Amino acid sequence: MEHREIIDAVQRMQNHIDANIRSPITLRDLAKAAGYSQWHSARLFKELIGKTPFEYIRALRLSKAAEELRNGHPRVVDVAFDFVFDSHEGFTRAFAREFGVSPKKYSTHPVPIKLFMPPRIRDYYFTLQKGEKTMSEKKNPNTVFVQVVERPARKMILKRGIKATHYFEFCEEVGCDIWGILCSIKEAIYEPVGCWMPDRLIPPGTSKYIQGVEVPLDYAGEIPEGFEIIDLPPCKMMIFQGEPFEDEKFNEAIEDLWEVMKKYDPKIYGFEWADDDAPRIQLSPEGYRGYIEGRPVRTLAK
Repeated sequence: MEHREIIDAVQRMQNHIDANIRSPITLRDLAKAAGYSQWHSARLFKELIGKTPFEYIRALRLSKAAEELRNGHPRVVDVAFDFVFDSHEGFTRAFAREFGVSPKKYSTHPVPIKLFMPPRIRDYYFTLQKGEKTMSEKKNPNTVFVQVVERPARKMILKRGIKATHYFEFCEEVGCDIWGILCSIKEAIYEPVGCWMPDRLIPPGTSKYIQGVEVPLDYAGEIPEGFEIIDLPPCKMMIFQGEPFEDEKFNEAIEDLWEVMKKYDPKIYGFEWADDDAPRIQLSPEGYRGYIEGRPVRTLAK
């Protein structure tokens, strides 16, 4: 079997799970989506994802249930049945084992927890395969929308690496599950980001690239173990947003945007780069909205 066929089969199973996460899902359903026998489909899924299909489904349901509880869903029992748990008691036990806190307590005091963030298996394997060319060969990048936004004084809860300079090095050093913890922080004022830190915010022995989420200046919630919190002053951020893209082509979308940013002259619009003022940020690449990065700027002196 060709490796591409295996990846596509597992991706089809992931897609089926995403579309039916609030309904019963059988191995027969997944095998039908994959196009192979039940035994072979389950083996391929475990081989590429690292979890059996039903470990994956349970972890995803619990994390989606946690998001609903965090966002003010009124009753634990309703969430339990929404995500196909047989009983309130069974859901409570599973939730407590997964996150170390009962769903009732979490709904009233949503501390940071490690949400399960499923990998997009097709993207992951196409990017990391040794010797496989995945970067864009296009000569003419797509249209990019540019705007300047004001960021207020704020704090950032972050996790540092050791020597990482980009996302994949960070995952190798720290792991790829940091995002789930950042996404669980209810008080976040923006979505989680990957960041290239200015030199002044890099303690000795830590990485240029980190992951974090911005919270209000008066944030008084818990800091997850192994994370830290820092102050960020007000700044201007020039936001670059590329065109929507097919999800499996996220690497090409990133490269296209970088080509535009490399040649972009902010002085045309009365700004200059201010990389010491704040981290340069990248948002999670989502095809429907285009790839987005932000680089700090300041107004040119007159």
